[in-house]
Amino acid sequence: MPTETVPGAEKVRFERVTKRFGEQTVLDGLDLTVAPGERVTLIGPSGSGKTTILRLLMTLERVTDGVVHLDGEPYSHMPSGGGGKLVPADERHLAPRRRRVGMVFQQFNLFPHMSVLANVTEAPRHVLGLDADEAAARARDLLGLVGLADKEDAHPTRLSGGQQQRVAIARALAMHPELLLLDEVTSALDPELVAEVLDVLRDVAAGTDLTMLCVTHEMGFARDVSDRVLMFDGGRVLESGAPGRLLDAPEHERTRAFLRSIG
Repeated sequence: MPTETVPGAEKVRFERVTKRFGEQTVLDGLDLTVAPGERVTLIGPSGSGKTTILRLLMTLERVTDGVVHLDGEPYSHMPSGGGGKLVPADERHLAPRRRRVGMVFQQFNLFPHMSVLANVTEAPRHVLGLDADEAAARARDLLGLVGLADKEDAHPTRLSGGQQQRVAIARALAMHPELLLLDEVTSALDPELVAEVLDVLRDVAAGTDLTMLCVTHEMGFARDVSDRVLMFDGGRVLESGAPGRLLDAPEHERTRAFLRSIG
């Protein structure tokens, strides 16, 4: 398996990370580094470990072995005593670091009883401590970015799936993340709504310096926004490279077969 490293500064580093669920090993000694501002797309069959990487970064799961680092410091773990010993991180260690990470899920997970504006302002007000006016101003800017400036008073049930996912993108960006995680964000959408969401994400990628980790089966999107594409299989990186090289001329038959299966 190739060891994934990027010279210089790092935003994310997985150091020999293993994740097991019972007897099943989902990630197997993963070494992976993502540089600040880099856009990395993870592809591969279901169950290959891609979404688990995002869930570990959101601390929705904990590592079994190894350490996840954020901005050059332990994230999944924290120092204990002297001698460089690390122990699993507690909530006090995780909370301020987790705020640097935003995620857009497959399902929109909006609050149905709240307006679009309230959905986008809820976390900035209660987690970041922004006042109502500041949070609303930021939310309106973001709703404009995702093409929903005229929907701030609507409730999610009155929106299409594509519009709901665009609200979810605005909600994630409202937290000022440094790292944005995208987990198959178009998989729950009708085919005719996929393009509108991907166009918004292309605009986000072009207009910000966010570090992005994306799990997707949309290879056109991966080609457009990625600096690097990683093919996962069996909890390991099978191969990686620039999108043009990996998607057009993969080295491994397993990658070729996967790309044929989704083409």
